[in-house]
Amino acid sequence: MATHPLRFGIGTGNRKPVPELARHWQMIENAGWDTAWVVDHFMASDNEDTPYYEAWTLIAALGMVTSRIRFGIMVSGNTYRNPGLLAKQALTIDHASNGRVELGIGAGWMEREHTAYSYRFPSAKERVDMYEEALQILHSLMKEHRTDFDGEYYTFVDAPFEPKPLQKPHIPIVVGAFGKRTISIAGRYADVWNTRADPEKAAEQAGWLRAGAEKAGRNPDDIRLSVFTWTPPFEHENQLEEMIQPYREIGFTDFIFPMPPEEQWDMFDKVSREVLPKLRAEG
Repeated sequence: MATHPLRFGIGTGNRKPVPELARHWQMIENAGWDTAWVVDHFMASDNEDTPYYEAWTLIAALGMVTSRIRFGIMVSGNTYRNPGLLAKQALTIDHASNGRVELGIGAGWMEREHTAYSYRFPSAKERVDMYEEALQILHSLMKEHRTDFDGEYYTFVDAPFEPKPLQKPHIPIVVGAFGKRTISIAGRYADVWNTRADPEKAAEQAGWLRAGAEKAGRNPDDIRLSVFTWTPPFEHENQLEEMIQPYREIGFTDFIFPMPPEEQWDMFDKVSREVLPKLRAEG
């Protein structure tokens, strides 16, 4: 059973002009949603000439045109940023937004993007090893006075990290992971785990997460389970509830949907006003 309050979010992506994205984030906040998200790419996988904004600078800007919603990147590719830089980016936005940012991270996957922008594309094993080291470093930087870390991929020597985050004990770490090993690692370090799997697969993945948490001596119930669906649920007023019910039955509490097209905005408004409050009241 779920152990956290339900949260509902919208992923707007990074392709629209910034003024339009700003309006979308304000629309999401004004409609009573809980979270807003972008993704972490430098180029679109389906059309490389599509305009595309860098994620961390984008959420820094969009966070400033909102005042309530929590927000983040679903999720940062670890191979694109040293974990010390990533931690500082998140820390700066944490202070600028009065503690509303969440720190998304994943192992990274898009080989073409690495090649295009002069990033080394490590093997799958290396990417996961790097991601595990980065998670350890992020925790240490945000919680400890100084960080020393001598890993295979990263070395930190008496690294200070001030100021500390406004959010305690640290900025929530959202891990996007889909494979057994990456999800098991998330069980050790994540505050939120996100998948894009269907309910049947998500149930299997949640078992891997719980096993990883228990092995690390953590209570699996402390980790929020999150799903980012591929489809906006605004064709009719019952679609959202129908879509999330199988996930709720296996303990999911965080639901993220793509920004609906304009022709679905009336239904988006209706769902926001009538369905979300009902679901939250039901718990």
